[in-house]
Amino acid sequence: MLRKIFLLLVILIGLNQSFYSQSLQKKVYHPFTGTLVFTMEGGATYGLTDYKDFSLDFIGKGMIEFFLPTYSKSSFGFRAYGGAGYLKGKDKTATPYEFRTDLRVAGGGIVYALSLGEAVFPYVFAGATYTWFSPKGENGMALTNNTNNIYKKNELDYNAEFGMRILLTDNLTMNFSSGIQVSPNDYFDDKLYGTSKDAILFGALGFSFSFFGEQDSDEDGVVDSRDLCPNTPKGIKVDLLGCPIDSDKDGVPDYLDKCADTPEKVKVDKKGCPLDTDNDGISDYIDICSNTPKNVLVDEFGCPLDADNDGIPDYLDRCANTPIGVQVDKYGCPLDSDNDGVPDYMDKCPNTPKYEQVDEFGCPLKKQEVIKEVPVVKEVVLSAGASFGVGSTVLLSGAYADLDKIAQTMFDEKTSKWLVEGHTDNSGSAANNKKISLKRANAVVSYLVSKGINKNRFTIRGMGPDYPIADNRTEEGRTKNRRVVILRVD
Repeated sequence: MLRKIFLLLVILIGLNQSFYSQSLQKKVYHPFTGTLVFTMEGGATYGLTDYKDFSLDFIGKGMIEFFLPTYSKSSFGFRAYGGAGYLKGKDKTATPYEFRTDLRVAGGGIVYALSLGEAVFPYVFAGATYTWFSPKGENGMALTNNTNNIYKKNELDYNAEFGMRILLTDNLTMNFSSGIQVSPNDYFDDKLYGTSKDAILFGALGFSFSFFGEQDSDEDGVVDSRDLCPNTPKGIKVDLLGCPIDSDKDGVPDYLDKCADTPEKVKVDKKGCPLDTDNDGISDYIDICSNTPKNVLVDEFGCPLDADNDGIPDYLDRCANTPIGVQVDKYGCPLDSDNDGVPDYMDKCPNTPKYEQVDEFGCPLKKQEVIKEVPVVKEVVLSAGASFGVGSTVLLSGAYADLDKIAQTMFDEKTSKWLVEGHTDNSGSAANNKKISLKRANAVVSYLVSKGINKNRFTIRGMGPDYPIADNRTEEGRTKNRRVVILRVD
């Protein structure tokens, strides 16, 4: 029987070596779950017999165990084993004084193992052992009852064991165990009618090697057969199915997610950040104005800024400082229903006939006011450097004072007509300079219109770099060439 057990062990070890020579030595998920375990151990025996003096002997065992696959801290397995050893007893009052019994054992049972972390595994075992025994005396000769075959020298015993396995490597553990084997008879000491049934206490130290277990290729703690994401990078936290943790459930795992707290069901990009289709810095899921043109400043809801709250966003508003509550046209300029040059909110005579000269309140001028002589302003030159930012077509507040004076002149000269020309230096392309010069001229006119001047009194031109008044080869000359000219033509 023992020869057959050891032959099976040798075959299994050979198969295991062949398996590992063909594999990549991948990490095993757990040293026991779903594995075969081979154990060799040795230890001491102590007999609970009719011999009362303390006396130890030894025993050695070989075991094979199979543990069922599990994904919890508990694991159940089956054990088969065989071994040989001795049981010794001494008693000064007994005859003979000492006995030593040869033991041969083979048995099996059920193992329950518990995982305490990743390295410590306590276990309990319960089973049955078939025992062959032969009690002998001090001289090694069989004792009297043994020689006379008074009793059977083989029997079925019952045993229990408690132990602890300490993980040394992925497949190797060191084991400590203690247990008891209980005999239904009283023959281990050759005494036929002792005070109690015989039993054996034992303690052992051994080593176990596990093989044929499930693999964990990406070493994430989830075996390949259960791992839905088998190629997880090393060190990444995973869920019970082996997939990287995705705390906000946006489809991008935490280790790649640059926006870890995205609200549920919000669409994200490959970095895990909410989509921002118009690239205005406001995510689509909170963007009320989702098609804002590029580079337009927006508020917290993704809508273009409207500084004067007239309903026309700043990037389209030609009259950026309209008073609150004033109705405006599509360009953001105050309405002027009778086209007299005075916006409705300032017009005290809203139905002035067409071409009628009016005063600053939109009312027809009296006769003496018409012939009143006023100073004639023929030309005003605004420096672009003081009136506009570099490369910008937005009017700076520094130009307001000069333009307010011009507006007053235009109010005084109700029939005057004006030409507004934008000029640039020759830096950059001519086409771009033409656009910039025209936009700057329009910005000046929009400001004057917001002050109540009728837009029909203006002619607007973008001259670009075509009419320099200084040498474009010098910085001073280019500065002079960047200008807006306001010229009276009638």
